[in-house]
Amino acid sequence: MKNARWLVCAALGLVFAQACGGCSDAAGPGEVCDPEVAEPCEGSDFTLVCRADAQGDTRCLHPDGGRCDIEDDPSICGPDASCVVPAAGEDSRCLLSEAAACDRTNDQCAPGLVCEATESGEDRCHTELFVQGQVFDSTTLDAIEGAQIIAFNEEGSALSDVSVSDASGAYRLQIPALRDAEGAPVQQFFTLRGSAADFQTFPGGLRTALPIDTTTAVADAEGGGLVIDTAQTDVALLALPESDQGFASISGRVDIGGGLGGVLVVAESDPDTGISGVSARNGAFTIFNVPPGEYQVRGYIAGTQVEPEQVSMADAPVDNVVLTESAEGLKDVSGQIQIVAASGGLQSSVVFVVASTFDEVSVRGEVPAGLRAPRSGAPNIDGEWTIEGVPAGDYYVLAGFENDELVRDPDEGISGTELVRTTIEAGEGSFDVTPSFKVTAALDTVSPGAEGPEGLSEPPTLTWGPASNAQSYDVVVFNAYGDIVWEATDIPPAGGNTNLSVDYDGPFEEGMYYQFRATARRADSAISTTEDLRGVFYKQ
Repeated sequence: MKNARWLVCAALGLVFAQACGGCSDAAGPGEVCDPEVAEPCEGSDFTLVCRADAQGDTRCLHPDGGRCDIEDDPSICGPDASCVVPAAGEDSRCLLSEAAACDRTNDQCAPGLVCEATESGEDRCHTELFVQGQVFDSTTLDAIEGAQIIAFNEEGSALSDVSVSDASGAYRLQIPALRDAEGAPVQQFFTLRGSAADFQTFPGGLRTALPIDTTTAVADAEGGGLVIDTAQTDVALLALPESDQGFASISGRVDIGGGLGGVLVVAESDPDTGISGVSARNGAFTIFNVPPGEYQVRGYIAGTQVEPEQVSMADAPVDNVVLTESAEGLKDVSGQIQIVAASGGLQSSVVFVVASTFDEVSVRGEVPAGLRAPRSGAPNIDGEWTIEGVPAGDYYVLAGFENDELVRDPDEGISGTELVRTTIEAGEGSFDVTPSFKVTAALDTVSPGAEGPEGLSEPPTLTWGPASNAQSYDVVVFNAYGDIVWEATDIPPAGGNTNLSVDYDGPFEEGMYYQFRATARRADSAISTTEDLRGVFYKQ
Protein backbone atom coordinates (compact mmCIF):
# COMPACT_ATOMS: atom_id res chain seq x y z
CA MET A 1 0.00 0.00 0.00
CA LYS A 2 2.80 2.37 0.90
CA ASN A 3 4.51 1.75 -2.45
CA ALA A 4 1.21 2.22 -4.28
CA ARG A 5 0.66 5.62 -2.58
CA TRP A 6 4.22 6.62 -3.58
CA LEU A 7 3.61 5.64 -7.22
CA VAL A 8 0.36 7.65 -7.34
CA CYS A 9 2.05 10.73 -5.86
CA ALA A 10 4.97 10.44 -8.25
CA ALA A 11 2.60 10.20 -11.20
CA LEU A 12 0.61 13.22 -10.01
CA GLY A 13 3.86 15.15 -9.54
CA LEU A 14 4.96 14.30 -13.09
CA VAL A 15 1.60 15.41 -14.48
CA PHE A 16 1.80 18.68 -12.51
CA ALA A 17 5.36 19.36 -13.69
CA GLN A 18 4.37 18.78 -17.29
CA ALA A 19 1.28 20.97 -16.93
CA CYS A 20 3.19 23.96 -15.52
CA GLY A 21 6.09 23.61 -17.92
CA GLY A 22 8.71 22.93 -15.30
CA CYS A 23 7.70 25.92 -13.17
CA SER A 24 9.80 24.73 -10.30
CA ASP A 25 12.82 25.76 -12.43
CA ALA A 26 11.53 29.33 -13.07
CA ALA A 27 13.77 32.17 -11.86
CA GLY A 28 12.76 35.44 -10.24
CA PRO A 29 13.44 39.01 -11.43
CA GLY A 30 17.15 39.51 -12.11
CA GLU A 31 18.03 35.90 -11.30
CA VAL A 32 19.96 33.53 -13.54
CA CYS A 33 17.55 31.61 -15.75
CA ASP A 34 17.52 28.71 -18.17
CA PRO A 35 16.31 29.74 -21.66
CA GLU A 36 15.58 26.09 -22.47
CA VAL A 37 12.81 25.99 -19.86
CA ALA A 38 9.32 26.61 -21.24
CA GLU A 39 8.57 29.38 -18.69
CA PRO A 40 11.96 30.42 -17.32
CA CYS A 41 10.91 33.59 -15.44
CA GLU A 42 8.29 34.33 -12.78
CA GLY A 43 7.58 36.63 -9.88
CA SER A 44 7.09 40.08 -11.47
CA ASP A 45 4.18 42.38 -12.18
CA PHE A 46 5.83 43.20 -15.54
CA THR A 47 7.01 41.09 -18.45
CA LEU A 48 10.34 39.33 -17.94
CA VAL A 49 12.38 37.51 -20.54
CA CYS A 50 15.35 35.24 -20.15
CA ARG A 51 18.12 37.19 -21.90
CA ALA A 52 21.83 37.95 -21.69
CA ASP A 53 23.06 40.65 -19.30
CA ALA A 54 26.17 42.82 -19.69
CA GLN A 55 28.41 39.89 -18.66
CA GLY A 56 26.76 37.44 -21.03
CA ASP A 57 24.87 35.54 -18.30
CA THR A 58 21.20 34.80 -18.97
CA ARG A 59 18.92 36.44 -16.42
CA CYS A 60 15.26 37.34 -16.06
CA LEU A 61 15.20 40.91 -17.34
CA HIS A 62 12.64 43.28 -18.79
CA PRO A 63 12.58 43.53 -22.62
CA ASP A 64 13.76 46.76 -24.23
CA GLY A 65 10.82 49.14 -24.19
CA GLY A 66 9.01 47.05 -21.58
CA ARG A 67 7.48 48.45 -18.40
CA CYS A 68 9.65 48.43 -15.29
CA ASP A 69 9.75 49.67 -11.69
CA ILE A 70 11.76 52.86 -11.31
CA GLU A 71 12.39 51.90 -7.65
CA ASP A 72 14.34 48.75 -8.57
CA ASP A 73 17.98 48.99 -7.53
CA PRO A 74 19.74 47.68 -9.41
CA SER A 75 17.53 48.01 -12.47
CA ILE A 76 16.59 44.72 -14.08
CA CYS A 77 16.56 46.16 -17.60
CA GLY A 78 18.73 44.78 -20.38
CA PRO A 79 22.48 45.46 -20.59
CA ASP A 80 22.13 48.61 -22.78
CA ALA A 81 19.00 50.00 -21.13
CA SER A 82 17.84 51.58 -17.90
CA CYS A 83 14.48 52.14 -16.25
CA VAL A 84 13.35 55.72 -16.94
CA VAL A 85 10.15 57.72 -17.21
CA PRO A 86 9.78 58.71 -20.92
CA ALA A 87 7.58 61.74 -20.19
CA ALA A 88 5.51 63.20 -17.39
CA GLY A 89 2.51 61.02 -16.59
CA GLU A 90 3.81 57.98 -18.49
CA ASP A 91 4.83 54.59 -17.08
CA SER A 92 8.52 53.94 -16.52
CA ARG A 93 10.13 51.74 -19.18
CA CYS A 94 13.42 50.09 -20.01
CA LEU A 95 14.86 52.38 -22.67
CA LEU A 96 18.16 52.20 -24.49
CA SER A 97 21.23 54.24 -23.59
CA GLU A 98 23.43 56.33 -25.92
CA ALA A 99 25.29 54.30 -28.59
CA ALA A 100 23.12 51.22 -27.96
CA ALA A 101 22.00 49.25 -31.02
CA CYS A 102 18.38 50.03 -31.87
CA ASP A 103 15.69 49.67 -34.54
CA ARG A 104 14.46 52.81 -36.36
CA THR A 105 11.11 51.18 -37.05
CA ASN A 106 10.54 50.81 -33.29
CA ASP A 107 12.58 53.51 -31.56
CA GLN A 108 13.17 52.53 -27.91
CA CYS A 109 15.94 55.01 -27.11
CA ALA A 110 15.84 56.95 -23.84
CA PRO A 111 14.54 60.56 -23.72
CA GLY A 112 16.94 62.96 -25.45
CA LEU A 113 18.16 60.20 -27.77
CA VAL A 114 16.93 59.03 -31.15
CA CYS A 115 17.55 55.87 -33.16
CA GLU A 116 19.47 56.85 -36.30
CA ALA A 117 21.63 55.34 -39.00
CA THR A 118 25.42 55.39 -38.80
CA GLU A 119 28.01 55.26 -41.57
CA SER A 120 28.69 51.63 -40.69
CA GLY A 121 25.11 50.71 -41.59
CA GLU A 122 24.00 50.07 -38.00
CA ASP A 123 21.18 51.88 -36.20
CA ARG A 124 22.21 53.31 -32.83
CA CYS A 125 20.83 55.68 -30.19
CA HIS A 126 22.30 59.16 -30.62
CA THR A 127 21.75 62.60 -29.17
CA GLU A 128 18.81 64.34 -30.87
CA LEU A 129 19.54 67.03 -33.46
CA PHE A 130 17.38 70.15 -33.51
CA VAL A 131 17.04 73.08 -35.89
CA GLN A 132 15.77 76.28 -34.37
CA GLY A 133 15.41 79.94 -35.23
CA GLN A 134 13.08 82.90 -35.53
CA VAL A 135 10.37 83.67 -38.08
CA PHE A 136 9.89 87.40 -38.74
CA ASP A 137 8.42 89.95 -41.13
CA SER A 138 11.10 90.94 -43.66
CA THR A 139 9.87 94.54 -43.70
CA THR A 140 9.04 95.34 -40.07
CA LEU A 141 11.26 92.67 -38.45
CA ASP A 142 8.30 91.83 -36.18
CA ALA A 143 7.95 88.25 -34.97
CA ILE A 144 5.42 86.09 -36.83
CA GLU A 145 3.33 83.80 -34.63
CA GLY A 146 1.69 80.71 -36.12
CA ALA A 147 4.12 80.27 -39.02
CA GLN A 148 4.75 76.66 -40.06
CA ILE A 149 8.32 75.46 -40.64
CA ILE A 150 9.30 72.12 -42.22
CA ALA A 151 12.75 70.73 -43.13
CA PHE A 152 13.45 68.90 -46.40
CA ASN A 153 16.38 66.92 -47.75
CA GLU A 154 18.16 67.59 -51.04
CA GLU A 155 15.58 65.57 -53.01
CA GLY A 156 12.67 67.47 -51.47
CA SER A 157 11.52 64.71 -49.10
CA ALA A 158 10.26 65.90 -45.71
CA LEU A 159 12.70 65.37 -42.84
CA SER A 160 10.51 66.73 -40.07
CA ASP A 161 7.02 67.24 -38.82
CA VAL A 162 5.63 70.78 -38.67
CA SER A 163 6.91 73.25 -36.09
CA VAL A 164 4.63 76.22 -35.40
CA SER A 165 6.29 79.46 -34.32
CA ASP A 166 5.31 80.91 -30.94
CA ALA A 167 4.46 84.50 -29.98
CA SER A 168 8.14 85.46 -30.19
CA GLY A 169 8.46 83.86 -33.64
CA ALA A 170 10.60 81.01 -32.27
CA TYR A 171 10.41 77.49 -33.69
CA ARG A 172 12.28 74.24 -33.02
CA LEU A 173 12.43 71.13 -35.25
CA GLN A 174 13.92 67.72 -34.60
CA ILE A 175 15.51 66.28 -37.75
CA PRO A 176 17.31 62.99 -38.46
CA ALA A 177 20.96 62.90 -39.49
CA LEU A 178 23.40 60.19 -40.53
CA ARG A 179 26.05 59.79 -37.80
CA ASP A 180 29.71 58.80 -37.64
CA ALA A 181 31.17 56.28 -35.19
CA GLU A 182 31.26 58.93 -32.45
CA GLY A 183 27.65 59.97 -32.97
CA ALA A 184 28.43 63.27 -34.68
CA PRO A 185 26.36 64.25 -37.75
CA VAL A 186 27.95 63.41 -41.10
CA GLN A 187 27.85 66.18 -43.70
CA GLN A 188 24.45 66.30 -45.35
CA PHE A 189 22.36 69.26 -46.45
CA PHE A 190 18.77 70.26 -45.87
CA THR A 191 16.55 73.26 -46.54
CA LEU A 192 13.69 74.93 -44.71
CA ARG A 193 10.23 75.91 -45.93
CA GLY A 194 8.20 78.52 -44.06
CA SER A 195 4.60 79.61 -44.58
CA ALA A 196 2.07 81.72 -42.73
CA ALA A 197 -1.24 83.49 -43.19
CA ASP A 198 -0.87 86.76 -45.17
CA PHE A 199 2.76 86.04 -46.11
CA GLN A 200 4.47 84.70 -49.22
CA THR A 201 5.79 81.18 -48.75
CA PHE A 202 9.56 80.77 -48.40
CA PRO A 203 11.14 79.65 -50.68
CA GLY A 204 9.01 81.44 -53.20
CA GLY A 205 8.99 84.36 -55.56
CA LEU A 206 12.64 85.30 -56.08
CA ARG A 207 13.89 83.64 -52.96
CA THR A 208 15.53 80.23 -52.94
CA ALA A 209 16.36 78.19 -49.85
CA LEU A 210 20.08 77.91 -49.21
CA PRO A 211 21.30 74.43 -48.13
CA ILE A 212 22.14 74.09 -44.42
CA ASP A 213 25.00 71.77 -43.38
CA THR A 214 24.23 69.29 -40.58
CA THR A 215 27.88 69.37 -39.43
CA THR A 216 27.33 72.93 -38.17
CA ALA A 217 25.43 71.49 -35.19
CA VAL A 218 26.78 72.30 -31.71
CA ALA A 219 25.90 71.18 -28.20
CA ASP A 220 22.83 73.00 -26.92
CA ALA A 221 23.63 74.34 -23.46
CA GLU A 222 19.99 75.23 -22.72
CA GLY A 223 17.70 72.69 -24.32
CA GLY A 224 20.00 69.68 -24.46
CA GLY A 225 21.02 67.70 -27.52
CA LEU A 226 22.64 69.13 -30.62
CA VAL A 227 21.33 72.29 -32.26
CA ILE A 228 21.73 74.28 -35.47
CA ASP A 229 20.82 77.90 -34.77
CA THR A 230 22.37 80.29 -37.30
CA ALA A 231 21.39 83.16 -39.58
CA GLN A 232 20.36 80.51 -42.13
CA THR A 233 17.79 79.04 -39.75
CA ASP A 234 16.08 82.40 -39.21
CA VAL A 235 13.24 82.73 -41.71
CA ALA A 236 12.15 86.13 -43.02
CA LEU A 237 8.72 86.11 -44.68
CA LEU A 238 7.51 88.77 -47.10
CA ALA A 239 4.00 90.10 -46.52
CA LEU A 240 1.63 89.58 -49.44
CA PRO A 241 -0.01 92.55 -51.15
CA GLU A 242 -3.05 93.69 -49.19
CA SER A 243 -5.35 92.41 -51.94
CA ASP A 244 -4.05 88.87 -51.30
CA GLN A 245 -4.38 88.98 -47.51
CA GLY A 246 -7.20 87.93 -45.18
CA PHE A 247 -8.01 84.59 -46.79
CA ALA A 248 -8.51 81.22 -45.08
CA SER A 249 -6.50 78.02 -45.32
CA ILE A 250 -6.92 74.40 -46.39
CA SER A 251 -5.34 71.78 -44.15
CA GLY A 252 -5.33 68.02 -43.93
CA ARG A 253 -3.17 64.96 -44.35
CA VAL A 254 -1.69 62.85 -47.13
CA ASP A 255 -2.84 59.48 -45.80
CA ILE A 256 -0.52 57.18 -47.75
CA GLY A 257 1.76 54.66 -46.07
CA GLY A 258 0.91 55.99 -42.63
CA GLY A 259 1.49 59.59 -43.72
CA LEU A 260 3.54 60.59 -46.76
CA GLY A 261 5.89 63.56 -46.41
CA GLY A 262 7.28 65.83 -49.11
CA VAL A 263 4.14 65.86 -51.26
CA LEU A 264 3.55 69.18 -53.05
CA VAL A 265 -0.13 69.84 -52.36
CA VAL A 266 -1.72 72.40 -54.69
CA ALA A 267 -5.20 73.91 -54.52
CA GLU A 268 -5.95 74.53 -58.20
CA SER A 269 -8.85 76.73 -59.31
CA ASP A 270 -7.86 76.10 -62.96
CA PRO A 271 -4.83 74.61 -64.77
CA ASP A 272 -3.02 77.96 -64.62
CA THR A 273 -3.80 79.05 -61.05
CA GLY A 274 -2.70 77.21 -57.93
CA ILE A 275 -1.71 77.84 -54.31
CA SER A 276 0.63 75.35 -52.69
CA GLY A 277 1.83 73.74 -49.50
CA VAL A 278 4.02 70.70 -48.78
CA SER A 279 3.25 67.78 -46.48
CA ALA A 280 5.42 67.21 -43.43
CA ARG A 281 6.95 63.87 -42.43
CA ASN A 282 3.66 62.70 -40.87
CA GLY A 283 1.68 63.70 -43.97
CA ALA A 284 0.16 66.88 -42.48
CA PHE A 285 -0.17 69.90 -44.79
CA THR A 286 -1.57 73.43 -44.77
CA ILE A 287 -2.18 75.70 -47.76
CA PHE A 288 -2.43 79.30 -46.58
CA ASN A 289 -4.05 82.32 -48.25
CA VAL A 290 -6.73 80.59 -50.35
CA PRO A 291 -9.41 82.96 -51.72
CA PRO A 292 -13.07 81.82 -51.80
CA GLY A 293 -13.91 79.56 -54.71
CA GLU A 294 -13.92 76.00 -55.98
CA TYR A 295 -10.63 74.08 -55.90
CA GLN A 296 -9.25 70.71 -56.80
CA VAL A 297 -6.63 69.78 -54.22
CA ARG A 298 -3.93 67.71 -55.93
CA GLY A 299 -0.78 66.04 -54.66
CA TYR A 300 2.48 65.77 -56.63
CA ILE A 301 5.51 63.62 -55.82
CA ALA A 302 7.62 61.20 -57.85
CA GLY A 303 6.57 57.58 -57.47
CA THR A 304 3.04 58.12 -56.13
CA GLN A 305 -0.26 58.97 -57.79
CA VAL A 306 -2.44 60.96 -55.39
CA GLU A 307 -6.23 61.00 -55.67
CA PRO A 308 -7.42 64.65 -55.90
CA GLU A 309 -10.16 66.07 -53.66
CA GLN A 310 -12.69 68.80 -54.43
CA VAL A 311 -12.88 71.67 -51.92
CA SER A 312 -15.25 74.65 -51.70
CA MET A 313 -13.67 77.65 -49.98
CA ALA A 314 -15.53 80.48 -48.27
CA ASP A 315 -14.24 82.71 -45.48
CA ALA A 316 -13.60 79.92 -42.96
CA PRO A 317 -10.69 77.46 -42.95
CA VAL A 318 -11.29 74.01 -44.41
CA ASP A 319 -9.78 71.28 -42.24
CA ASN A 320 -9.37 67.51 -42.42
CA VAL A 321 -8.91 67.16 -46.16
CA VAL A 322 -7.57 63.64 -46.64
CA LEU A 323 -5.58 62.76 -49.76
CA THR A 324 -5.22 59.06 -50.56
CA GLU A 325 -3.33 57.03 -53.13
CA SER A 326 -4.82 56.51 -56.58
CA ALA A 327 -4.77 53.09 -58.20
CA GLU A 328 -3.81 54.63 -61.54
CA GLY A 329 -0.26 54.16 -62.71
CA LEU A 330 2.66 56.53 -63.31
CA LYS A 331 4.61 57.54 -66.38
CA ASP A 332 8.34 57.42 -67.11
CA VAL A 333 8.95 60.65 -69.03
CA SER A 334 11.91 61.17 -71.38
CA GLY A 335 13.20 63.89 -73.64
CA GLN A 336 16.32 65.54 -74.96
CA ILE A 337 18.13 68.84 -74.55
CA GLN A 338 20.63 70.42 -76.92
CA ILE A 339 23.43 72.56 -75.52
CA VAL A 340 24.37 75.15 -78.13
CA ALA A 341 26.86 78.04 -78.26
CA ALA A 342 28.49 76.96 -75.01
CA SER A 343 31.94 75.79 -74.05
CA GLY A 344 32.46 72.02 -73.88
CA GLY A 345 31.81 70.08 -70.71
CA LEU A 346 28.85 72.08 -69.43
CA GLN A 347 25.91 69.99 -68.22
CA SER A 348 22.46 70.88 -67.01
CA SER A 349 19.47 69.43 -65.17
CA VAL A 350 15.82 69.08 -66.12
CA VAL A 351 12.94 69.82 -63.73
CA PHE A 352 9.16 69.59 -63.88
CA VAL A 353 7.28 72.62 -62.56
CA VAL A 354 3.57 72.25 -61.78
CA ALA A 355 1.94 74.55 -64.35
CA SER A 356 -0.58 76.06 -61.92
CA THR A 357 2.31 77.42 -59.81
CA PHE A 358 4.39 78.75 -62.73
CA ASP A 359 5.09 82.46 -63.22
CA GLU A 360 6.15 83.31 -66.77
CA VAL A 361 7.75 86.64 -65.83
CA SER A 362 10.24 85.17 -63.38
CA VAL A 363 10.14 81.71 -65.06
CA ARG A 364 9.77 80.03 -61.67
CA GLY A 365 7.40 77.64 -60.00
CA GLU A 366 7.11 74.67 -57.64
CA VAL A 367 9.11 71.52 -58.42
CA PRO A 368 7.66 68.39 -56.73
CA ALA A 369 10.07 66.08 -54.90
CA GLY A 370 11.81 63.67 -57.27
CA LEU A 371 10.75 65.37 -60.52
CA ARG A 372 14.30 66.27 -61.53
CA ALA A 373 16.93 64.66 -63.74
CA PRO A 374 19.25 63.78 -62.17
CA ARG A 375 17.13 63.10 -59.10
CA SER A 376 19.81 64.64 -56.84
CA GLY A 377 23.35 65.94 -57.03
CA ALA A 378 25.12 68.13 -59.57
CA PRO A 379 23.63 68.67 -63.04
CA ASN A 380 24.80 65.96 -65.46
CA ILE A 381 22.44 66.16 -68.47
CA ASP A 382 23.80 67.07 -71.90
CA GLY A 383 21.43 65.09 -74.13
CA GLU A 384 18.81 62.47 -73.29
CA TRP A 385 17.08 62.50 -69.91
CA THR A 386 14.41 60.46 -68.09
CA ILE A 387 12.34 61.13 -64.98
CA GLU A 388 10.67 58.03 -63.59
CA GLY A 389 7.35 57.78 -61.77
CA VAL A 390 5.79 61.06 -62.89
CA PRO A 391 2.21 61.56 -61.61
CA ALA A 392 -0.56 62.97 -63.78
CA GLY A 393 -0.63 66.72 -64.23
CA ASP A 394 0.20 69.77 -66.32
CA TYR A 395 3.88 70.73 -66.17
CA TYR A 396 6.43 73.15 -67.56
CA VAL A 397 9.66 71.33 -68.35
CA LEU A 398 12.71 73.49 -67.64
CA ALA A 399 16.40 72.94 -68.32
CA GLY A 400 19.28 75.23 -67.41
CA PHE A 401 17.19 76.43 -64.44
CA GLU A 402 19.88 75.99 -61.80
CA ASN A 403 23.19 77.80 -61.44
CA ASP A 404 25.01 75.73 -64.05
CA GLU A 405 26.27 78.49 -66.39
CA LEU A 406 23.46 77.61 -68.81
CA VAL A 407 20.05 79.10 -69.60
CA ARG A 408 17.14 78.27 -71.88
CA ASP A 409 18.01 79.63 -75.32
CA PRO A 410 15.88 82.80 -75.60
CA ASP A 411 16.08 83.13 -79.40
CA GLU A 412 12.44 82.92 -80.45
CA GLY A 413 13.44 82.91 -84.12
CA ILE A 414 14.63 79.29 -84.02
CA SER A 415 12.92 76.03 -83.06
CA GLY A 416 13.39 74.40 -79.68
CA THR A 417 13.54 77.65 -77.69
CA GLU A 418 9.93 78.10 -76.59
CA LEU A 419 8.80 77.24 -73.08
CA VAL A 420 7.85 73.56 -73.03
CA ARG A 421 4.50 72.74 -71.43
CA THR A 422 3.17 69.21 -71.38
CA THR A 423 0.28 67.21 -69.93
CA ILE A 424 0.99 63.83 -68.37
CA GLU A 425 -2.00 61.52 -68.26
CA ALA A 426 -2.51 58.95 -65.49
CA GLY A 427 -1.65 55.35 -66.27
CA GLU A 428 1.44 53.23 -66.61
CA GLY A 429 3.77 53.57 -69.55
CA SER A 430 6.29 55.94 -71.07
CA PHE A 431 5.94 59.41 -72.52
CA ASP A 432 8.25 61.47 -74.72
CA VAL A 433 8.46 65.24 -74.41
CA THR A 434 8.83 66.72 -77.89
CA PRO A 435 10.37 68.68 -79.43
CA SER A 436 13.80 68.73 -77.81
CA PHE A 437 14.72 72.11 -76.41
CA LYS A 438 17.87 74.16 -76.48
CA VAL A 439 20.00 75.65 -73.72
CA THR A 440 22.92 77.98 -74.21
CA ALA A 441 25.72 79.68 -72.28
CA ALA A 442 24.48 82.22 -69.72
CA LEU A 443 25.70 85.77 -69.40
CA ASP A 444 27.82 86.23 -66.29
CA THR A 445 26.04 87.85 -63.34
CA VAL A 446 28.74 90.08 -61.85
CA SER A 447 26.82 92.11 -59.24
CA PRO A 448 24.72 92.24 -57.25
CA GLY A 449 23.66 88.69 -56.36
CA ALA A 450 26.37 86.72 -58.14
CA GLU A 451 26.50 84.03 -55.44
CA GLY A 452 23.14 84.47 -53.75
CA PRO A 453 20.70 87.14 -52.52
CA GLU A 454 22.75 90.21 -51.61
CA GLY A 455 21.80 92.86 -49.05
CA LEU A 456 22.55 96.46 -50.05
CA SER A 457 22.26 99.84 -48.36
CA GLU A 458 21.54 101.78 -51.55
CA PRO A 459 20.31 101.11 -55.09
CA PRO A 460 22.96 99.14 -56.99
CA THR A 461 24.79 99.41 -60.25
CA LEU A 462 23.71 96.31 -62.19
CA THR A 463 26.69 94.62 -63.82
CA TRP A 464 26.86 91.60 -66.12
CA GLY A 465 29.20 89.97 -68.61
CA PRO A 466 29.18 90.34 -72.41
CA ALA A 467 28.09 87.99 -75.17
CA SER A 468 30.10 87.76 -78.38
CA ASN A 469 28.46 89.49 -81.34
CA ALA A 470 25.78 91.13 -79.17
CA GLN A 471 24.55 94.41 -80.64
CA SER A 472 22.56 95.60 -77.61
CA TYR A 473 21.34 94.59 -74.17
CA ASP A 474 18.07 94.92 -72.26
CA VAL A 475 17.72 94.80 -68.48
CA VAL A 476 14.56 94.22 -66.45
CA VAL A 477 14.12 94.23 -62.68
CA PHE A 478 11.14 92.52 -61.10
CA ASN A 479 10.10 92.17 -57.48
CA ALA A 480 9.27 89.11 -55.40
CA TYR A 481 5.62 89.30 -56.47
CA GLY A 482 6.64 88.80 -60.12
CA ASP A 483 5.96 92.41 -61.14
CA ILE A 484 8.38 94.15 -63.50
CA VAL A 485 9.30 97.35 -61.65
CA TRP A 486 12.06 98.83 -63.86
CA GLU A 487 13.72 98.27 -67.21
CA ALA A 488 16.40 99.70 -69.48
CA THR A 489 16.65 98.88 -73.18
CA ASP A 490 19.05 99.26 -76.10
CA ILE A 491 22.17 99.40 -73.94
CA PRO A 492 25.14 99.43 -76.36
CA PRO A 493 27.95 96.84 -76.09
CA ALA A 494 31.15 97.90 -74.34
CA GLY A 495 33.44 96.07 -76.74
CA GLY A 496 35.60 92.98 -76.27
CA ASN A 497 35.32 91.23 -72.93
CA THR A 498 34.33 94.37 -71.02
CA ASN A 499 31.47 93.97 -68.56
CA LEU A 500 28.26 95.95 -69.04
CA SER A 501 26.56 98.00 -66.34
CA VAL A 502 23.65 100.35 -65.71
CA ASP A 503 22.56 102.25 -62.59
CA TYR A 504 19.33 100.91 -61.12
CA ASP A 505 16.82 103.71 -60.64
CA GLY A 506 13.69 101.83 -59.59
CA PRO A 507 11.90 100.97 -56.31
CA PHE A 508 14.14 99.96 -53.41
CA GLU A 509 11.91 99.20 -50.45
CA GLU A 510 12.71 97.70 -47.07
CA GLY A 511 11.98 93.98 -46.94
CA MET A 512 11.32 93.57 -50.67
CA TYR A 513 13.47 91.30 -52.86
CA TYR A 514 14.42 92.19 -56.44
CA GLN A 515 16.12 90.40 -59.32
CA PHE A 516 17.72 91.82 -62.43
CA ARG A 517 17.94 89.92 -65.68
CA ALA A 518 20.08 91.08 -68.58
CA THR A 519 19.40 89.89 -72.12
CA ALA A 520 21.86 90.09 -75.01
CA ARG A 521 20.39 90.82 -78.46
CA ARG A 522 21.60 90.56 -82.01
CA ALA A 523 19.36 92.18 -84.64
CA ASP A 524 15.80 91.36 -83.52
CA SER A 525 16.69 88.20 -81.63
CA ALA A 526 17.67 87.49 -78.02
CA ILE A 527 20.78 85.31 -77.86
CA SER A 528 21.42 84.85 -74.12
CA THR A 529 20.42 85.97 -70.63
CA THR A 530 21.78 85.96 -67.10
CA GLU A 531 20.93 82.88 -65.05
CA ASP A 532 17.48 82.29 -63.57
CA LEU A 533 18.55 82.18 -59.92
CA ARG A 534 21.26 84.89 -59.80
CA GLY A 535 21.05 88.67 -59.56
CA VAL A 536 18.78 88.84 -56.49
CA PHE A 537 19.21 91.79 -54.10
CA TYR A 538 17.36 93.51 -51.26
CA LYS A 539 17.66 96.57 -49.05
CA GLN A 540 19.27 95.81 -45.73
